[in-house]
Amino acid sequence: MLALVYDPDQPAGLRLDRVADPVPGPGEVLVEVRAVSLNHGEVAHRAGRAKPGAVHGWDAAGVVVVSAADGSGPPPGTPVVTFGWAGGWAGLRTVSTAELAVLPVGLDLGVAAALPVAGVTALRAVRRLGAVLGRRVLVTGAAGGVGRFAVQLAARAGADVVASVSTPARGAGLERLGATEIVLGPAGVTSPVHGVLDNVGGAQLADAFVRLEPTGVALAIGNASGEPTILDFGSVWLEAKGKRIEPFIMGSGLAEDLAYLVRLLDQGQLDPQIGWRGPWEQAAEAAEALLSRQVAGKAVLELPAN
Repeated sequence: MLALVYDPDQPAGLRLDRVADPVPGPGEVLVEVRAVSLNHGEVAHRAGRAKPGAVHGWDAAGVVVVSAADGSGPPPGTPVVTFGWAGGWAGLRTVSTAELAVLPVGLDLGVAAALPVAGVTALRAVRRLGAVLGRRVLVTGAAGGVGRFAVQLAARAGADVVASVSTPARGAGLERLGATEIVLGPAGVTSPVHGVLDNVGGAQLADAFVRLEPTGVALAIGNASGEPTILDFGSVWLEAKGKRIEPFIMGSGLAEDLAYLVRLLDQGQLDPQIGWRGPWEQAAEAAEALLSRQVAGKAVLELPAN
């Protein structure tokens, strides 16, 4: 089968090549992939870690071609959206039936492919904040894939969402998604917030921590800045009180949460905000656009049908 393999000598470290077809285990289905979405984390952090020839890819949507041998999961011919820590950027992928959701017939597979990592991360992070009805929630990196989902889902939960972006242009459309306020960095937040969903890290996370209410929590979801977060407790400890920063990891077992997001998508109540879409032959272009922050939301690659 064809796959996007890691090649450090190619643009964005990607090359289309032929690799062996994957073989599903007892609790896995084999899926013919029709669309994948790119995530900043999987594109940005491969140098020095990945082996040449490896097939990466977390998010993929397609059609089941072989059902799971243990009887779990959907039958052949079923459209699905899937998650796995590798193997998504290929014509075929094997995936655990605990990491997929069935799609309504006719739903755009490219749109569905944008859901897994960014959508479930945002959903689980909003839940982690607890009750947010009528409370202020700050989302940093709100223009990115996770950020745009987080704005929508926090607003849906009843929060007053403060969306932090790097430029006014990056904030375009966030009010329509549910943001009640748009700021250029956490320094623009003028009153305390109940919680922070931070996708940037570095100095922005430290700055957001200062904006928390006395018992507020900042969830460190991502580190798009690539910078360490340094807190000067000599200047903030008197105000720290019960404030805290917690690391956030999405986890596994996405099936139920993916199914929920699929329902919202199908009902027109969730917008994946796809900012770049094209054939997988243009994967390098998409990856470079994502890393240079030229994509508002998600980047999606489409694969030809076999």
